[in-house]
Amino acid sequence: MVGFKELPPNMQPTLGTKMISAGFAAMSADLVTFPLDTAKVRLQIQGSSLPSSASTGTAATATSSKILTSGHLVPSDHRMAPKHSKRREAQIAAKNFKYRGVIGTIKTISKEEGARALYNGLVPGLQRQMCFASVRIGLYDAVKDMYCERLSPQASTSNPPPVVRILAGMTTGAMAVISAQPTDVVKVRMQADCPPQGQPRRYAGSNIAYKTIASQEGVRGLWKGSIPNIARNCIVNACELVTYDYTKTFILKKGLMTDNLPCHSVSAFITGFVTTCIASPVDVIKTRYMNAGKGTYSGLGDCTMKMYKEGGLPAFWKGFMPNFLRLSAWNICMFVCFEQFKRGFTLMMVDSTDNKPKNKPRPMT
Repeated sequence: MVGFKELPPNMQPTLGTKMISAGFAAMSADLVTFPLDTAKVRLQIQGSSLPSSASTGTAATATSSKILTSGHLVPSDHRMAPKHSKRREAQIAAKNFKYRGVIGTIKTISKEEGARALYNGLVPGLQRQMCFASVRIGLYDAVKDMYCERLSPQASTSNPPPVVRILAGMTTGAMAVISAQPTDVVKVRMQADCPPQGQPRRYAGSNIAYKTIASQEGVRGLWKGSIPNIARNCIVNACELVTYDYTKTFILKKGLMTDNLPCHSVSAFITGFVTTCIASPVDVIKTRYMNAGKGTYSGLGDCTMKMYKEGGLPAFWKGFMPNFLRLSAWNICMFVCFEQFKRGFTLMMVDSTDNKPKNKPRPMT
């Protein structure tokens, strides 16, 4: 079997090892799946209003009166019509969208902007994962054990009730957002950046993006969309970690597989599907809201209502396929790497401890 073998019961990873392993595992998964994430973001924001002047530097009247279709600015007058025809207009506008499907979106971005554009926002993305995953995944077991001791002391920490696992996932998910939100805002903005040919990008780099957002929108701009992101990550984290936890436990309990790569891969794939189905609506709202410039939406409710008016219920599952492909691939990469990093780092720590030279007692004189 490829990889490190299962650790013995008396050799378990420490909290620090879990946090570092989660951070490195999430960064490894991001490196593999980032083009799918970029495609997902482009599909999700397609047809939404463009950012306002606060973040693009163009005149407010120019951006507020135009929408994005097929990568071009079209005056909003072209879609002004009686209310009963808005759904029909949305269908007509969809025919002009330039991004179609996962592969089509990746091909279009590569052709028009170069292959490097698929990795726009990679630096803040990796920064985000190191801050984010180390908290939401690395702390999960510790928080789960804490809730189990306080809420269900009679239950075993190795098999706590569902409510304990869900609470632990939601808690670490919310904690992670608070610590890593600025990196997420910059990542989404850079991934969504698709200027017309001949025009500069909104941000020349991640450091400039942090400074520009802070100077133009205030420090609060770096935490824009925190509420939908907390809601999303409470859902996503609970779905991911609880589904993976239960699936892996079920497989091992039934003796279908051993605690190794095939078991981790199957558990992670199932986790990706369940998470995508449940979390897609919140993910789309979060992406739209975080990418929007100052003044585009008056709040989350306004963003949600405008999305519904533009595309109905299907608008909340925009980019479902790239999101599913990304989450499934991401979960497989992340959980497999996480399990291996935990075992590898633990064995390294044990070996380094065993190999330390022991102080020999000095002979008495």
